[in-house]
Amino acid sequence: MPLTDTACKNAKPKDDGSQAKYADEKGMYLLVNKTGKYWRLDYRFNGARKTLALGVYPEISLKQSRERRDEARRLLAEGIDPGLHRKLQKAVKAIQAENSFEAVAREWFAKYKPSWVDSHADKIIRRLERDIFPWLGKRPIAEIEAPELLAVLRRIEHRGAIETAHRAMQNCGQVFRYAVATGRAKRNSAADLVGALSPVIKTSFATITEPEKIAQLLRAMDGYQGSFITQCALKLAPLVFVRPGELRKAEWSEIDFEAEQWVIPAERMKMREKHIVPLSRQALAILKELEALTGSGQYIFPGARTNGRPMSENTVNAALRRLGYAKDDMTGHGFRHMASALLNEQGWNRDAIERQMAHGERNSIRATYNYAEYLPRAAALGMNIHD
Repeated sequence: MPLTDTACKNAKPKDDGSQAKYADEKGMYLLVNKTGKYWRLDYRFNGARKTLALGVYPEISLKQSRERRDEARRLLAEGIDPGLHRKLQKAVKAIQAENSFEAVAREWFAKYKPSWVDSHADKIIRRLERDIFPWLGKRPIAEIEAPELLAVLRRIEHRGAIETAHRAMQNCGQVFRYAVATGRAKRNSAADLVGALSPVIKTSFATITEPEKIAQLLRAMDGYQGSFITQCALKLAPLVFVRPGELRKAEWSEIDFEAEQWVIPAERMKMREKHIVPLSRQALAILKELEALTGSGQYIFPGARTNGRPMSENTVNAALRRLGYAKDDMTGHGFRHMASALLNEQGWNRDAIERQMAHGERNSIRATYNYAEYLPRAAALGMNIHD
């Protein structure tokens, strides 16, 4: 007689504690022991007797177990061993999990992370975790087609983050290329999306390039009435052309007064290459004056609240606002654009300018332009901005 829900609920092991078998029909039964109740199906395949586990009661109900039994019998009718079929399915799922977009992306990220600065790496993984993984993470990377990827990227685009959408597409393209190279995908689906997203409208950092206005800015900085440390950061920025983060995190151990150089280690540079900043006489004078105040600590420009951390990323911009320069007039990053524009306009050697700006080399010819060649010229760049 077939089992009922009540019979399943009341089923118990034998009085002596050994397991009991409660038959249903078509080879299925409920096996009950001290640890629980288990659905089983006995069947024969190629003359051999086998048993297939169908689930645990009550997580798998009587109705659900019968559905699983019927599916197993359908496979048998087609000449397929249901036990072997299940093992193959598990193996396929395991392979798919290993080759999911998220799995491949994290493997790619782990491989290339050592070559990136921490801030750049953090932006990439946060972008993937926030905007890509929730929708594509579990999908086998080989099955993701361009329209599916585009739908995810347009979610980013529709919230107005156009540049983020383009960067996410670039990262996805890098993951797909890695998947192709490692045999997990046949092609790069992101490559088919060129032109599919709204174009990014490039906006430069606010800066000043007219010589007369630059002179006004320099005089205003000389008269800055706020923190002396902040004033020194303001005055040094147009002399060294480094990124704001590189300036505010500068350490005294990186300054070589004798060689008149500031050597920024590779791990702090965006391009992961050591960067040598020749120090003009004006830059050295600023540092010498500041050394008496902060020279005993780690950072040249320590934070206002603690010497254990560098100056806040907003300090220089806030100082510019205090001097009357709005964010649309001038920014801390604008000193780099000021230097590049002015020096190129005056005919200074382009290679020396690019090296001093620490831009990545774009071709093999410029890549051969070494420090020995550019340092004497670069040393004069900062002096030219200030004189």
